Amino acid sequence: MVGGGSSKKEVLNPKAIIHQRFGDKALYNIEEVQDSSSNDCPGLAIPRKGPCLYRCSLQLPEFSVESDIFKRKKDAMQSAAEKALEKLSDPPVEDPSDQLVARLSYLFSNEFYSLCHPLSGHFRAALQRAGSLNGFIPISVMPVYDSKLSNLCKKIKPEIESKPLEVMSIIIDAATRLSESVLISKEFISLKRTDPYPPEVLQSIENHCEQEIYVKVIRVPYLIEKVVEPLTLDVSANKYYMDAIARELGSVDASMVLLSRCIGKSSSDTRLYFHAPHSYQSDKEKYFEDGSFLNARASYLSGQDIYGDAILATIGYLWKSCDLFIEDVSPCTYYRLLMNKVPTGIYKLSREAVLAAELPPKFGTRSNWRGLSPRDILCTFCRQHRLPEPVFSLVVNKDVPEETRCDVKIFSKGQNLILHHYPQDSFKKQGDGIQNASSTILLWLKNYLTNLQVNQEDFTSYGNGTDLDFYPEHISKELNLFSFVHKKLLAINDTNHSSSVDSACSYNIEGPDSEVFAANGCLVCVSYSVFLVKEGEKEFLEKNDEFEFELGSEAVIPEFEVAVAQMSVGQSACFNVELPSQELIFAANGDPARVLSLLSSRGCYLEYSTTLLQVTEPLEDRMEKAQFSPSLSKQRVNYAVQHIRASLATFLVDFGCGSGSLLDSLLDYPTSLERIIGVDISIKALARAAKTLHSKLSNNSNNPVQSSGLKSALLLDGSITTFDSRLYNCDIGTCLEVIEHMSEDLATLFGNVVLSSFCPKILIVSTPNYEYNVILQKSTNQTQDEDEEQNSTKPCKFRNFDHKFEWTREQFQVWASDLAGKHNYSVGFSGVGGAEGVEPGFASQIAVFKRGFELPIGEDLVVAPYDVVWDWRSTNI
Repeated sequence: MVGGGSSKKEVLNPKAIIHQRFGDKALYNIEEVQDSSSNDCPGLAIPRKGPCLYRCSLQLPEFSVESDIFKRKKDAMQSAAEKALEKLSDPPVEDPSDQLVARLSYLFSNEFYSLCHPLSGHFRAALQRAGSLNGFIPISVMPVYDSKLSNLCKKIKPEIESKPLEVMSIIIDAATRLSESVLISKEFISLKRTDPYPPEVLQSIENHCEQEIYVKVIRVPYLIEKVVEPLTLDVSANKYYMDAIARELGSVDASMVLLSRCIGKSSSDTRLYFHAPHSYQSDKEKYFEDGSFLNARASYLSGQDIYGDAILATIGYLWKSCDLFIEDVSPCTYYRLLMNKVPTGIYKLSREAVLAAELPPKFGTRSNWRGLSPRDILCTFCRQHRLPEPVFSLVVNKDVPEETRCDVKIFSKGQNLILHHYPQDSFKKQGDGIQNASSTILLWLKNYLTNLQVNQEDFTSYGNGTDLDFYPEHISKELNLFSFVHKKLLAINDTNHSSSVDSACSYNIEGPDSEVFAANGCLVCVSYSVFLVKEGEKEFLEKNDEFEFELGSEAVIPEFEVAVAQMSVGQSACFNVELPSQELIFAANGDPARVLSLLSSRGCYLEYSTTLLQVTEPLEDRMEKAQFSPSLSKQRVNYAVQHIRASLATFLVDFGCGSGSLLDSLLDYPTSLERIIGVDISIKALARAAKTLHSKLSNNSNNPVQSSGLKSALLLDGSITTFDSRLYNCDIGTCLEVIEHMSEDLATLFGNVVLSSFCPKILIVSTPNYEYNVILQKSTNQTQDEDEEQNSTKPCKFRNFDHKFEWTREQFQVWASDLAGKHNYSVGFSGVGGAEGVEPGFASQIAVFKRGFELPIGEDLVVAPYDVVWDWRSTNI
């Protein structure tokens, strides 16, 4: 500025402006509010402590406003003043019918045509339509591609959201007020600009007329007995793609085609196109009420009523481009959309393992869970079925205040309660409670959706009866098509396809034994491929070069787990599996025509080939190995081996033998044993044990066992709480780190059964010492400088997520002493890991029971409920 100094103009804040206009008539009222924000989860109803928050109410002579919530009082006052200024400057509310007319006028202007708007693309394409249709825009596409138009129609008549024909009628009524600029064709249910577009507009269209464009789509017949059919549409630049879709639906032109909302990801333009009734004006209500032409599959996919055959296509105009966007839709696309409506399918797709992955029945550790978390799967399921987000509420455990449990509620669109899960288990981490509660609901939903014929009174049994309430009258409104669609699909599969695979699956394992195996709880990494096979002909379906899952968590199909449990790192296996449902086969990535050709005849099956790439031990094992040398598990086995050798036992039973680590170690030493039996409830672990033991007993002539008197080895599948006479009166029984995987009641039941019915002369039982956990977890803590007293009072985690309990030394000794006194056994206590008399005792505490009586001589009672998994007899007998 020329001349002397300049004065800076003062900028008034909103509160100052309000004071200028209203003075003392502007009354501010500040109130303190509680922070009820949720802990990182939408719908989480638990208050969180924090700084004071404030809200301000501003009263003016003509109206009052309320601010947002702020940490500072003056910010709340400024917010209230700002909202008051906005309200003072707001123009009078315009009638939505007038707004709709104005919006239509703008859509047919030169200005709108020049924009890259999803609807302007339709306007340009309509100028390429031939004959009397030239320039006419089907009214059906207008509210679909212009959200402002759609919202104005809803304002005029809110209940029309799911009634496209009524929306079209409202648009026609509005267009009659633009008779000078917009031409209405009630015959074609279309609108056209009265005045021609400028020459430069028409010239730009002619420049794009030579390009040929073809897109693959899917026909979804309304008759459920017909399979979905791939088609190819000609949507070249000199044609209007809606007319091409109309012809496939048997309609004369695009004006009779209705469009669904977007399906799948909201960012995609995948939609269903279907035929509107010819008598839409006079008979529209009857048409939409008559279910005879309901397309169940299409309606299930879109969440809308769709009638007659439908076309599933990804095609349309986008915001950022004036060219037509297309993307091929295959049968794989259709079946993946169908899969994404159920919890198991959501999990499979998140893992990109349609033919390998299974939704685990429970949530374990975060480090070993792969794919979408249970909470995310549940939220996705609700979104797919147009339900509100689940409501998660954390409830403090009154007995253990540092723990919370998570209640979950699922509501219908009308806010009716569908499902309420109120688990009894509480967790130290809020996230663990949320994930475990979600996992229980997903298991319930999986059972509910799988068992379509189950009686309604049995529904609650899927949620263990006592912690889940279900209201089927509300869920039927949201999922009423699921039963019909999937029941029909399964019936078609059962009728058309059968498998030639034997019920007993065989595994062809190849490659040298690296001696690095995976036990339950290990995180394994494999590569695999899946083929559809018929009489030597193969069609590739799916592959994954690096696929991780936790062994024993049931996160893959059962045959896959059994195969991996028998393999060492570097080995490969090949096995065959019966055909799954057709939905899964088509959701994998194969040539549709080729797959259909193979499936059209009987005798097909799936062939899997897999290689075990890597094994990561569970945290418990890694933690123990880092703390102890030799590892704690090795010390437990060595302890048992020493007692077995010292006892001169000839008959051993290993209760809960797992993968056979103790039995395997016994074969490395000469002993007096003549007969050994291992029993477990895990068939996968027993298969691993059988492979290891068979290899040692049959193939190694230098093994110390060969020069000893071992005559037989037997592996049995059964529960150790059930009596089997083949285990009766053994010289020594072992049960190493097993009882903590049961409930405390079952652990006591096992103790009573083994001492009163199996009656071993000696029984060795080991279990973790809970008091030692503070040392193990401190060694892996990232913060090593915590106060000693704080560590001693802070509750410790269990060593393994699958442990149902972990006892202190006192609890274990009381349990064992009560059993010994009850059944005339003596008991002594020892352990491994740590030192005698040094706090906090041994890492693994051990009880050794010794029978104090002789068994009566009598007739043997044969009771054999266990199944034989592997039976070895010495050739030296």
